Amino acid sequence: MPEVIRFKVKRQQNPDSKPYWEEFQVPYRPQHNVISVLMALRENPVNIKGERVAPVVYEVGCMEEVCGACTMIINGKVRQACSALIDQLEQPLVLEPMTKFPVVRDLMVDRQKMFDDLRKVRAWIDIDGGYDIHVHAPRISPKDWVMNYDFSRCMTCGCCMEVCPQFHPKSQFVGPAPIGQAWLFSNHPTGKFYKEERLHALMGPGGITDCGNAQNCIEACPKDIKLTDAIAKIGRETTIQVFKDLFLK
Repeated sequence: MPEVIRFKVKRQQNPDSKPYWEEFQVPYRPQHNVISVLMALRENPVNIKGERVAPVVYEVGCMEEVCGACTMIINGKVRQACSALIDQLEQPLVLEPMTKFPVVRDLMVDRQKMFDDLRKVRAWIDIDGGYDIHVHAPRISPKDWVMNYDFSRCMTCGCCMEVCPQFHPKSQFVGPAPIGQAWLFSNHPTGKFYKEERLHALMGPGGITDCGNAQNCIEACPKDIKLTDAIAKIGRETTIQVFKDLFLK
């Protein structure tokens, strides 16, 4: 059993500064995950050279792989730090921020573009109080319920965006997560009333046609969401919508 946990972190003081690597070690303890290691370092932020430094900045929320806040690149793979158990990882650990979003500081990134694109595709259901959701709510078929539940587990962590070749700072592509959520809310009995609006959003710049069908997203998703199914369905729906726009209006 090791006496220490060794790791190195790709650090960056602010969005405009140059990144650099810094090495650390903390005493070994069973059941550590990456977040608890960073928390242990925060108690005594000393690097491998014995220099006292600023604690490593990172983002964390639920600690249950539900919120997606702690997503980072760990030993070359994008994943959630809260579910990355030290005993299952090769040391020294290599911790890096995601590369497809602007770095705020150290391991913390700004995922605002993903949230903006969710707004672009209207990834929500409008409930204004006029619906009796307990008695007369629209019924959902068992088949749709199963598919919708699958996509409802998306935690906007950004893993699928990180591995998507078409999603990067110089691209307008909304990425797989917003497309998946657009399909989810268009497949809901109430949300479907804005389906056409969502399709039109995905027919414009940065929409569905920018997908290169690399299918990396489905491999990276920590919840095993069938994102490629949603992309295929949205692709067909936008094609149908084009003909509707041409001949039915």
